[in-house]
Amino acid sequence: GAQGGSLEAVAKFGLNKQCGLIVNSSRGIIFASNGENFGQKANENALELQLQMKSILQQNRLL
Repeated sequence: GAQGGSLEAVAKFGLNKQCGLIVNSSRGIIFASNGENFGQKANENALELQLQMKSILQQNRLL
């Protein structure tokens, strides 16, 4: 994201089978667009993040 973090790195270094994680991606969603298509773009960004998280959880056999 804007601060240089990546979902993959968070999962690699923070994910384990004993606890979950809270992932904050507010900038990627609230600044998705400044046009009339904001709602659509924010929704698309949130869904993309959710799909990435789902994939990581599946790869780690947690889902």
